Amino acid sequence: MATEQPTGPILVINGPNLNMLGTRQPEIYGADTLADVIALCEATAARFDRTIIAFQSNHEGALIDRIQQARGEVSAIVINPGGLTHTSVALRDALVIPEVPIVEVHISNVHAREEFRHHSYVSPIATAVIAGLGIQGYAAAIEYLSRP
Repeated sequence: MATEQPTGPILVINGPNLNMLGTRQPEIYGADTLADVIALCEATAARFDRTIIAFQSNHEGALIDRIQQARGEVSAIVINPGGLTHTSVALRDALVIPEVPIVEVHISNVHAREEFRHHSYVSPIATAVIAGLGIQGYAAAIEYLSRP
């Protein structure tokens, strides 16, 4: 039995400080900018006849509002929650509302960094977690979510 290729837009969410990619700690996060991340996501999605909706905010409430709005609008979510990964039960609770697959992405290998970064409130509800691949982790997430 063949499985159908997923359709519908993928919401790509970037949390606090990810608007500073390319200038904030390039030794950890690299030289790529958030615009580079979005362009990579768009190009990867296009290979599978998919589209993305990109959203970034430094404000927890704005992220939660956007996730709630995604219910019935998107077929999947790729999220890099930034520092909220380790602190926000509210963000975790919002992510179950759309009832779609979720891939948690981190540019750096959070498990090889400070102890407080080892815990994620998002991971237990995520379909998959990708960490340490640089911005290629976003492409891997979109490809994963786009294959039958």
